[in-house]
Amino acid sequence: MFPYKTTIQLDRNSNQAMYIQLSNQLISLIKKNKLPPNTKLPSSRLLAELLAIHRKTVVASYEDLVLQGWIETIPQKGTFVHQNLPELDQQNFLKETKGFQKEQAGFSFYTDATLEEKLLKKNHQWMAINDGISDVRLTPLNELARTYRRIAGKKSSIDELSYGTTLGNDYLRTVLVDYLNKTRGLNITKENVLITRGSQMGIYLSSQLLVKENDIVVVGETNYSAANTTFLHHNAQLKFIEVDACGINTQQLETICKQQSIKAVYVTSHHHHPTTVTLSAERRIHLLNLAKKYNFAIIEDDYDYDFNYSHSPILPLASHDVNSNVIYIGSVCKTVAPVFRIGYLIAPKDFVTAAAHERRYIDRQGDALLELTFASFIKNGDLDRHIKKVLKIYKNRRAIFCELLQEKLSEYLTFEIPKGGMAVWVQLDKRYSWKEVQKQAENYYLDIGSWQRYDMANSKHNAIRIGFASYNEKEIFELITRLEVTMKACEQEKSV
Repeated sequence: MFPYKTTIQLDRNSNQAMYIQLSNQLISLIKKNKLPPNTKLPSSRLLAELLAIHRKTVVASYEDLVLQGWIETIPQKGTFVHQNLPELDQQNFLKETKGFQKEQAGFSFYTDATLEEKLLKKNHQWMAINDGISDVRLTPLNELARTYRRIAGKKSSIDELSYGTTLGNDYLRTVLVDYLNKTRGLNITKENVLITRGSQMGIYLSSQLLVKENDIVVVGETNYSAANTTFLHHNAQLKFIEVDACGINTQQLETICKQQSIKAVYVTSHHHHPTTVTLSAERRIHLLNLAKKYNFAIIEDDYDYDFNYSHSPILPLASHDVNSNVIYIGSVCKTVAPVFRIGYLIAPKDFVTAAAHERRYIDRQGDALLELTFASFIKNGDLDRHIKKVLKIYKNRRAIFCELLQEKLSEYLTFEIPKGGMAVWVQLDKRYSWKEVQKQAENYYLDIGSWQRYDMANSKHNAIRIGFASYNEKEIFELITRLEVTMKACEQEKSV
């Protein structure tokens, strides 16, 4: 007889019912072929005695297993493992391991190496360079939590718990119309607004509607790598144009337009990603005129409109768009904290409607309660107050960061003090490579990050973005110190 008494272990302190524990363990024994098909099981009375449990527990377990099809009861004969169960094919293991981890799929699937993500080292000894993110420690969590609780406590909020429109929460769309018209100089209505889960969703949906295989999308030689990857995922042809102190070179764009039909131009006009330069007024008008003449879309990603230190924010291309060529994308993720996945796509009504339909494939709808929270957060002026607060802090951090960078590392790299944003575009001396720097940096617990993504056009510019906003003053000193000793180690290695 099978050793049920020593094999089956039931936990009387578990939150899981005893009969379910018994059922699960019997199923496991059947799957492992330790109880093969047609095996006669002990009577409910005998198994109860063996396991020192109530007979009703065994009866409930057997009834459950009969319903699931694992066992069958034959009148006047007893209870048996179902005779028609096929044997489960399993891998051969030298020994059984508790908590078996499924590391490799038993089926084939497609992967994209361009999407592989390097995991940041989480050990407290390590510091990681980022490309410009907000300091989450400054997030107004108390205000947001109070607003969320207040909204969740309203009886009227029950209506928001069911399925809603793929366009996003209606009230947030209304609030954003007023907010964006006032702060960005737009001239939009609610029908022009689609709520997204951040800028990346807006880029993806735009690509899905605009790009088919071999359609041409024009981007800067230096560009936001996630946008490039998204366009390539949609089998677009990327055409690279120069980026200088005035932004993307629209003369080069015009040359391409005269030779080939293009579907879209992607631009970060306010603070070009990654170089931080601003698209000049002359080129803005030229770009809009080219879009009208050659009938292409402008995807304007305004990822950090709120952070300006030397001048007032420059109005986006979308505010000057009178021919409906601009798809304007933004989010609150950068401004408040990356965890709050709320963004927006602003475009002509027909495009917004199509994008909302397309969204159904990947995300049925957003988080209505969170969207209502941010609608209130914006409407009450809390977002503007938060921006004013962090703007002063980031401006001070920029000054300290750039001063130290110049003082400690000027012989190894060059940079321009950015007029806005949360990062500095740093160009490494041609004597060194970021690959060498990365290797040495690990000796000092410094993670350089994926430096290759800044040069997808392979222009050999030898530069990366280094964010400053997420570090306090002490952390800035520590980061620059580690980068300094790293560069000295690189220098020493070359002299050997």
